[in-house]
Amino acid sequence: MTVSTEAAARLEAFVYHEARLIDEKRFDEWFGLFTDDAYYWMPLTRGQPDGDNHTSLLYEDKLLLQVRVERLKSPRSFSQHQPSFCQHVMQRPSVEQGPGNGVDWITRTPFFYLETQLDSQVQLAGVSWLHLVEAQGGFAIRLKKIELVNCDAALPSIQLFP
Repeated sequence: MTVSTEAAARLEAFVYHEARLIDEKRFDEWFGLFTDDAYYWMPLTRGQPDGDNHTSLLYEDKLLLQVRVERLKSPRSFSQHQPSFCQHVMQRPSVEQGPGNGVDWITRTPFFYLETQLDSQVQLAGVSWLHLVEAQGGFAIRLKKIELVNCDAALPSIQLFP
């Protein structure tokens, strides 16, 4: 697939911006990147075909994402009395699909994710897939799929958003 240099640069900038919003705890701005019909999905097994008919680590529509964001912002959120912090380290995103099939673009980004809370650290590695649509001069996320390398392992609690 041939992608113009301009489109590739816009997509890369969006992918990096999305991760930076999480790392900087700008959750309202991050939440605003999602379409109304968006899903945030973390499969439980390799090659899992969908989140509707299979158990997932996470499979959240926009309403559930909003609940998580509001919980993280709340001063009454017990799990955040000692706040969590995170950092994404990402490879350069690749464009896997251009416009078509109800999605304008699909990007693939291998990543390493570190989340800390006091002395506790969670380290995750995987691939982030973004299904993007054109929206108001930029992009919006219709699906964010996180395929963890160790998705089938007993994972600790993840407070933020890999």
